[in-house]
Amino acid sequence: MRSARDALPALLSLSLGYFVLGTTSLAVVGLGGPIGRALHTAPSGVGLLVSVFALTFALAAPAAPAVLGRLDRRRVLLLGLALLAAGGLAGALAPNEQVLLASRVVGGLGGAVFGPASSAAGSLLVAEEHRPRALATVFAGMTVAAVLGVPLGSYLGEVVGWRWTLAGLAAVTALTLLLVAALVPPLPAGPPPTARAYRAVLAEPGVLPVVLTTLAVMAAQFTVYGVAGAYLAARFALGTGQVAGVLFAFGTVGVVGNACGARLSARLGGDRTVALTLFGMAAAFAALLVSPTGLLPAVLLLAVWAFFSQLYQAPQQARLIVLVPEQRGLLLALNASMLYVGISVGSLLAAALLPRLGAVALAGVALAALLPAGLAHLRSLTSLTSASRETVLS
Repeated sequence: MRSARDALPALLSLSLGYFVLGTTSLAVVGLGGPIGRALHTAPSGVGLLVSVFALTFALAAPAAPAVLGRLDRRRVLLLGLALLAAGGLAGALAPNEQVLLASRVVGGLGGAVFGPASSAAGSLLVAEEHRPRALATVFAGMTVAAVLGVPLGSYLGEVVGWRWTLAGLAAVTALTLLLVAALVPPLPAGPPPTARAYRAVLAEPGVLPVVLTTLAVMAAQFTVYGVAGAYLAARFALGTGQVAGVLFAFGTVGVVGNACGARLSARLGGDRTVALTLFGMAAAFAALLVSPTGLLPAVLLLAVWAFFSQLYQAPQQARLIVLVPEQRGLLLALNASMLYVGISVGSLLAAALLPRLGAVALAGVALAALLPAGLAHLRSLTSLTSASRETVLS
């Protein structure tokens, strides 16, 4: 266990890993136009590319700790990054949509190995009182992916082509692998999870509703964000450059939200911070239903959405770790799995509903998806309250 300052280089390398993971999963959102023109697919079909990655991640993340449980955590991190780089390179060379989809499966496997292991490693590098901030630092890479990854991908896709964009991302992933190897110390593996361990963890008060909250929150967001480029163009009548600008603003404000998440969680508590996230996102989606077209409304409303959505991850992960600290790797794998199930469900809905319902209606679907998120969060609070009362009485 090192001080927060001594652990910072390692945490930043893990954050860079989350950046390449997030960019790999989301960059195709901004590359829908160039990929569609090259491979003769509809722009809304980019939702399928997001869903394939997300579904692979969701299915593989719970299994990865069991399969790789005896490996040192640093080796697990390096394996995940190697698979991400291989998937990115295969995608850059893909001659058709089928090969591109297969490359997304490889990348999804890499993300499923790296993501939960990265969060677990970050939580082990610092003392318990610094854990929420350490997790916020690690997950900031995902937020920065929304700042730079998606809009930069959109821009580069038009300038140098989507193939060179994916190849460049694979190169950055390889560089990240070297940095993690150099900066992250060896970390012992946790107890290899079994099917019985998963059942036991899910039976712990609060765990199931917490991870279901994550699923519903991400599904709500990606009902719109899964086709963000096409949505913004259709809903607000924006051109390619304006879409990239709005996505950049979304990510920039999201970084601020992520940075505020740990501070608000320390002041309000994780439960209230998650509730604040849900209320803020609901307000943003409701406003998207009635907003006029134009660049300014798009920037303002997506900024509100971005800020509140990025308050969520750090306090939610910290809440999970507190529930069963000795099974942090398993818990974070479950949460990451549900996160990507939500991304997959939301992206599939986006791809299916945008051509049928139009852009305006998507925000209504997202708003409806937040209702089960709110109910699951309330259930987590009542479960934990009941468990605490039983502990006191016993």
